[in-house]
Amino acid sequence: MAHPRFVNREEELNILNSRFESDTAELLIVYGRRRLGKSALVREAIQGRENAIYWQATEETPDVQLADFVDTASKTFPVLDDIQRDWEALLRALGREQAIVILDEFPYLIESDDSLPSKIQRVWDMHLQEMDITLVLVGSSISVMEDKVLGGGSPLYGRQTGTIDLPPLDLADAQLFYPDDDPDSVIQTWGVFGGTPFYLQALTPSASLAENIHSHILAEHGVLHNEPEFLLRTEFGIREPQTYYTILRAIATGKRAANEIAGFAGVDSNSLGSYLSKLRRLRLVERDIPVTANPNATRKSRYRLKEPLFRFWFRYVYGQQGKLAQLDDDAYEQLVEPTFTEYMGTMFEQVCQNALPSLIPKTYQGIGYWWHQQHELDVVGLASDGTIVAGECKYTTQKMTEGDLTDIERSTTHVQWSPPAGTEREHHYCCFCRSGFSDDLQQAAADRDDVSLFTPEDVVASFSR
Repeated sequence: MAHPRFVNREEELNILNSRFESDTAELLIVYGRRRLGKSALVREAIQGRENAIYWQATEETPDVQLADFVDTASKTFPVLDDIQRDWEALLRALGREQAIVILDEFPYLIESDDSLPSKIQRVWDMHLQEMDITLVLVGSSISVMEDKVLGGGSPLYGRQTGTIDLPPLDLADAQLFYPDDDPDSVIQTWGVFGGTPFYLQALTPSASLAENIHSHILAEHGVLHNEPEFLLRTEFGIREPQTYYTILRAIATGKRAANEIAGFAGVDSNSLGSYLSKLRRLRLVERDIPVTANPNATRKSRYRLKEPLFRFWFRYVYGQQGKLAQLDDDAYEQLVEPTFTEYMGTMFEQVCQNALPSLIPKTYQGIGYWWHQQHELDVVGLASDGTIVAGECKYTTQKMTEGDLTDIERSTTHVQWSPPAGTEREHHYCCFCRSGFSDDLQQAAADRDDVSLFTPEDVVASFSR
């Protein structure tokens, strides 16, 4: 089985194509973490378009960059050979040609010439906005793109006509790359490799998940063995890397509350917020709050790693390179396998949350976790028809029982939530379990219309397109 060349991204492709075909000037921003396939996306979008220029910047001097751009662009528009080597003059000439111009790795251009956003702003305001040109700025440095292109202090602020903050692929598309289509294996592969295209391309289709984990992540020369460290040090330009590493390791090993993270990392609780803020901005860490809470008012917070590979790496690889080298071919069996089921628990919860709208079709105001004092629910959906859909997830070798359903019902009574006006509060209960359900729980679900039972097969099937 070969990897697909390009999958889905239908929404993003539709955005780009609609702007390419408009009769007005378009300034589009495409950005997001490296490895997500931004370059592949824009190249796919211009397939077959004769008026499109794709050019990728490099970390070189402004003069070299400009000469390289002209060399590339003049192959499509020879008129540029006679234009002054100046960004404003070149873009104005391309505007007259009704061109689609894609500048990839735009942060490299800004790093070599920080006046470039001002130059583009000037030519845009004076000329381009009245022309039929599409200018697409693509970048992987989230901080540069948000500060120097999208931010209120940027000369380009407010001029973009469209923005794509590219996410990872969802499970429906990611599983096209997975080596096994067994539902449990699909969920496990998602729990390690997620939906980042570069990581998915690394998978060996003929190998098992354990073999892929060993050869690509655990092995010293694996293509993903140093991936998180590489991104943190180079792409994200993080200073004090050891502090960030320790915070990420704390979260990966189950320290989710701020005081737990601070204690593990040896960071003052007052300064932890700035570290977490940067990690959230880089799309590496996500803040969870009870789904019923106001995000601007609640102090209840838990943190988790958004990128599955980072969560796996900081749990099983970081700080254990010596042991991995010593164990060699036995590394997966000795280090990962004994706790992998426990590791997958949180990942299973997130997959079930994402599957809820398909499994229990409703219009949801919010889906997420809920907790209060000793009560906790893994999946809670607040529906516009007044229904609280509450669920528990068990990724274990034991079946769920009627006692688990009773626990869900008990916790749900403590959820403080007022249904939308004109509706009455109702409850629907969901049990998600890897190993199935006891006879008494199956009978309860058969006798009631407010109880649903879901296996990994049901969850994975809900993502099918």
